[in-house]
Amino acid sequence: MIVDVVFDAPVFHPFSYRVPPGLTVTPGHRVRAPLGSQARVGLVVATREGDDEKLRPIIGVAESGPILSPSRLELTRWIAAESLSSWGSTVTALLPPAPRTAMENMPAPPDRAPGASERPFLLTGGDREQRLLARLAEEADGRGVLLVAPEIDAAAAWADRLSATLKVPVVRLDSGIRERERWRAWMALARGAARIGVGTRSALLAPVPAPATLALLDENDPAHKPPGPPRIHSRDVIVERARREGSLLYLTAATPSVESWWLSDEGEFHRSENGPSVWPRVSVVDVRGTLRTQPLSPLLRQAMKETLSARGTVLLLVTRIGSAMACGECGFVLRCPDCGIAMAFSRTRRELACRLCRRGDPAPETCPHCRGRQLTPLGWGTERVEQAVRAEFRRSRVIRDDAESGRRRARAMNHGGADVVVGTRAALKAFVPRGPSLIGFITPDPILRLPDFRAGERAFSLLWAAAEKVAEGGRVVIQTQHPTHYAIRAAADQDLAGFYKQEIGFRSELGYPPFRRLCLITVRSRADGTAKRLALELEQELRGLGGLTVYPPAPLGRSPRAPRRQIVLKGGNDLPALLSSLLGSARQRRSGGRGIIEVEMDPVDLV
Repeated sequence: MIVDVVFDAPVFHPFSYRVPPGLTVTPGHRVRAPLGSQARVGLVVATREGDDEKLRPIIGVAESGPILSPSRLELTRWIAAESLSSWGSTVTALLPPAPRTAMENMPAPPDRAPGASERPFLLTGGDREQRLLARLAEEADGRGVLLVAPEIDAAAAWADRLSATLKVPVVRLDSGIRERERWRAWMALARGAARIGVGTRSALLAPVPAPATLALLDENDPAHKPPGPPRIHSRDVIVERARREGSLLYLTAATPSVESWWLSDEGEFHRSENGPSVWPRVSVVDVRGTLRTQPLSPLLRQAMKETLSARGTVLLLVTRIGSAMACGECGFVLRCPDCGIAMAFSRTRRELACRLCRRGDPAPETCPHCRGRQLTPLGWGTERVEQAVRAEFRRSRVIRDDAESGRRRARAMNHGGADVVVGTRAALKAFVPRGPSLIGFITPDPILRLPDFRAGERAFSLLWAAAEKVAEGGRVVIQTQHPTHYAIRAAADQDLAGFYKQEIGFRSELGYPPFRRLCLITVRSRADGTAKRLALELEQELRGLGGLTVYPPAPLGRSPRAPRRQIVLKGGNDLPALLSSLLGSARQRRSGGRGIIEVEMDPVDLV
């Protein structure tokens, strides 16, 4: 017998091996086989009759049986094709590491006929997690449950929560536990010894028998699409799995992704908006022309005094990302006239560049909107804000919660000894479930100025998360140069529908997801000239496909050791299939050291 095996490598074809006599191998089986000069673990994706002595034999099996059923093996093929990722790298990222020592008896993974598929449920509102827990409790008696969280801490908390509520064993499938325990949890689900699994992205293929109840927490969280293959969002994978298996799917989000909201508008998702959060008093402060020397506006300073006098806790959030240029007098942000996103500003070259179409312009001396001369990258760091707060509130206990100040120590204290916490977005997670009486944004404008078409969505999500986290009866103060921006107004007014109406209109007009798909193609080589030539060749072939918007290749980064060129594409839903064969032939041309081609479909952002 001959088997085709894929490995965790940027190779887009399987390798063929002979199966030694006495060894039984089926598709979905992990085996150890020689690859180059080393023995590697790979996955069998196909078998056929034959006995070619020229082929090297596999060394042995990694487990006693297949780890993937035929239907889930086919799902991994779809994931790899949809994300234009290596099949072997895809399955490696979504399976537990193979055991290194003696194997346990592994049952064949269940592969039942799919039932009727129901539309996924999108749960929003302040009580979304309570409603999800209630629905899982109702359905857990007769069905298996798989819950996927964006982060390890959330997965651990939900495993404890489900175990306490349902009074049944719950296994964890994330990297927060030891590799051996993770593999045994996978086996427990395969055997039926456990029916409820909780994990992160790597649990998307867990062998919960179909039809099951699937849940994806915080479906809008960027952690659901980390770097590396497969370059696809967990939401897309779990929706496809539910469709194929006839499983029931719940998605939760305080502020759903624009894609999910649009799908619910189109009738693809059931949207359940019951139980809105109790909203705090939100004040929007116009700080145009006043935030250059002092991070605290008079209104925020007064709100802090009142909160501290009442023995409440203050959280000041500082946003340090973004490199765009804005006017300090009128708040105008310099945007690409073609793409509508903020242009990135380079201090060293005094240039503005679009991260999408790569348009480059010299930085102007005056604001195109008001002719003011305060065009600068505006921003405050956590350390500067901490110093200003200490000078203003000398008797208050102030701590800084960021990576430089030892975030682990601050979180371990749960901010219990602080009157004022100065931190970044991650500081919100230290307050469980609610905490600060006052949350003040020094300014969310750096997010709005990101050179990214998702900038408004990201800012809105952060503002909404803060409003949900503030203590009952508390207050939120937003200092901004863009007081009329629809993301800020919608968060202040608790108006989900109003935000998505504006955002979807923007995406539709300029052809961003969900209306068209985006793809980033990166070519890198040891020599910039080689990368440039290969990128230009690829650009000409892409323009010949038709139906695509192809932006010219442009330099990406300035590292002389790894010169890169990037091509940005816009296309329809058939973009992965359209690019598959072309990229296959282009990747073959990397032989001889010409270059390496990497692909990123529907990026979370362009920063």
